[in-house]
Formats: sequence, structure tokens, C-alpha cells
Amino acid sequence: MTDPALAVAGWLQQALLLPLLYRLGAMQWEDLSFGWALFAVYGLVQVAATFAVCMPLEHWRPVERWPDRRAVATDMLYTLVSRVGILPLVTFVGFYQVQVAFTGYLADHGWVPPTLELLVPPLLGHPVAAFVVYAVLLDGAEYWRHLLSHRVRWWWALHSLHHAQRQMTFWSDDRNHLLDDLIAALWFGAIALLIGVPPLQFPMLVLVLRFLESLSHANARVSFGWLGERLLISPRFHRAHHGVWAAGRRSCNYGAILPWWDMIFGTADFAASAVHTGDPSAPEALVSGGYWAQQAGGLRRMAGSRRPAVTQR
Repeated sequence: MTDPALAVAGWLQQALLLPLLYRLGAMQWEDLSFGWALFAVYGLVQVAATFAVCMPLEHWRPVERWPDRRAVATDMLYTLVSRVGILPLVTFVGFYQVQVAFTGYLADHGWVPPTLELLVPPLLGHPVAAFVVYAVLLDGAEYWRHLLSHRVRWWWALHSLHHAQRQMTFWSDDRNHLLDDLIAALWFGAIALLIGVPPLQFPMLVLVLRFLESLSHANARVSFGWLGERLLISPRFHRAHHGVWAAGRRSCNYGAILPWWDMIFGTADFAASAVHTGDPSAPEALVSGGYWAQQAGGLRRMAGSRRPAVTQR
């Protein structure tokens, strides 16, 4: 029986990608075009799965109700661009090409980089256990990237686009500036290379981690309980990070899927219960503007953040 995802990816490659590559004179990408198409299909399936899980939660126990949800529609566009468009291109094509070139260069110079399974022999022959360890290590790297995106002034100016949303839902997970997304993708990919994530596991790691991140952004009054919230980040825990009072360069609860890093480094706040989200200092273009207005607004805010402060005498 043919996998439906494989069939759809094959049709997408034949009907759209190959003609486009031919017109652009880029047929050297033909071999990778099917992988991109397949991961794009998986990304669309992930969006559907996220919708199927998070939408009922948001209707069942919403934290907030809004009469006008037009701002959420823009976040939906962000999700489709990220999960079905740009993200598959970067995560599959980009990572695969860099990983092959990187390992090939090292092999040509007589050095084979060790993999996690070789460094930790009990993981050999246990792909699920190795997958979990990779996820934990990548999540730790994401904690530090996220914290730095708040602490570095120009980076926060870009990242504040993510925090400007006053109507936070599971769609808001992908509400990011393109430059911020590019930095995140390079960071994530570099760490994955350093710890030896296999190319075929990398897309699945991205899909699983991003699904859990979307869940943590849900507009749902959901807690995992005292123990559960110390094992996995819940919507209640992450909402405190997006709370109006927490917006800015000093916040809390920076973890992506695991609260362990916040607990280890003293940035966890399990008591906070934020209702309203957003960044009061954000320009209105970042809040209610359309996609391109928000992108331009993020660049303007970043440029402004690099100007020296004016001291009054």
C-alpha cells in the first residue's frame, strides 16, 4: 500500500517543483526536490494535527475570548509560511546539504566525527531513546537562544514581534520576524550538526518539537498539575512568559518544551498566571499590521534599538 504522503509529495514534485526548477535553471536540486515536497506535506499534516488538538482545547477552556479575531488570521499566515513553505526548505534541503558537505570535508581530512550513539554506546540500536536524547539536548540549546533573544537589545527588537500579539493562540507560535526565524534555524541546525543528529532524524525532531511548542501557546486554561508542569511545558506555564507584565528583556519561563532549563538556571515561575498577553511598548504596526507591515516594523524597531540613548541635561 502506498503511503498517501509519498503520493502527494510525488505529485507536488512532478506538477510544481520540477517545472519551476527547470524554468529557473536549477535542476541540480532535482534529487532534493522530492525530500522538500515530502517534508512540506508532513508540515501540512502537522498543521492539521495541531489544529485538531489545540482548537478544541481553546474552545473548551479559553483563557480569553475576543469578539474580533482578525489579528489571529495573520498568525495563521505565519504558520503556513513557516511550516509548509520556508521551514521545510531550510530544515530539509539546507540541513541535508550542509551535513553532507560538513561530514564529507571532515572525512577527506581523515577524521570521522563521533555520533551520540558512539559516545553513549547504550543508545546503539535504540533509535527512540536516541531521538529523546537529541530532543533534550536541542531543547537546552533552544533555551539559551530564546533567553539571548530577550537579553540582547537588537535581538529583542526583532523577537518582540512574537510578543506583540495580544490575542495569543496556538497559531502565535510561528509569529516571528523572518530574520529572527533565520537566526533560530541557523542556531538549531548548527547545534544539530555538533551533536551529530542524523539527517533523516532532523526533520522529525523539528516536527515533534514544533508541535509541542504550538501546544504551549494555546489560548487554553490548561495545566499539567504540579508534577506534569515540571516535566513538560504547559500552556499555563508558557503564557506567563507572554504576559504583559513579563514583556521585555527580563522575563521568565524561556523553555521551549521542557521546564528543566528554567528550573536549573533560576528563570522558572510556576506561580505566575498571566491572563493578558502582549508587549505594551510595541509599535502598533507590530500588533495589528499585516504580515509585511509587521516585518517592516520589526526592522525599524531593530534599527532604532541600535541608536544611542539620548541623555537629558
